[in-house]
Amino acid sequence: MAIATITRTDQDIQSAVLDELTWEPRVQPHEIGVTVAEGVVTLTGRVDSYAKKWAGERATHRVVGVRAVANDLTVQLSGSDERADPDLAAAAGHALEWDAFVPIEKLQVTVSAGWVTLHGEVEWEYQRRAAERAICRLTGVRGVSNGITVRPSASPDSADLAGRIVDALARAGATEAERITVRVHGDTAVLAGLVHSMPERAEVEQVAWSAPGIREVQNHIAVAPVLR
Repeated sequence: MAIATITRTDQDIQSAVLDELTWEPRVQPHEIGVTVAEGVVTLTGRVDSYAKKWAGERATHRVVGVRAVANDLTVQLSGSDERADPDLAAAAGHALEWDAFVPIEKLQVTVSAGWVTLHGEVEWEYQRRAAERAICRLTGVRGVSNGITVRPSASPDSADLAGRIVDALARAGATEAERITVRVHGDTAVLAGLVHSMPERAEVEQVAWSAPGIREVQNHIAVAPVLR
């Protein structure tokens, strides 16, 4: 089957993003303005929770042709959703404690005017992301800064780790593995190549983060939508 690269105009992308936001049940599309310039989507407007801001961004990244997203949505809480910083800090601590993937003993939480900042160290990237997701869903959050550092307990075996990452990509079916090149320098994995969508690019990065000992992933993979 022939595969041809397609070019979507900014107007096409804008229309598709608006449709995707309408399809996403966690957001109200009338709250979100969408502009597109050279494939870069800017989201503007006001939403009543940080979870909606996060969901709108994720929905936008799913659209074919989107190269990047500037999320300028403002979180404007209703009176009933306002929480004092001490209450929100306590809720954040409980949320992290109740998440089985988060090593709470290694993390610190700071809350200022509804903005939650996370600090500390974890062994895996999935733990860093799980901590942020747990906070995103809390009522009263205006924003999240994830300052958690990934510090693996073991050093990577860079001699064959790049090949093992490529093998993992092939097993997962995340993309056509032959389109991706992987280099490992110390505890850093460098990705390059070509994929067909932003979610595909993110999935490849997630596979690389699963490699033992990796502390940083530099993702230089380009996105080129295709028509089958």
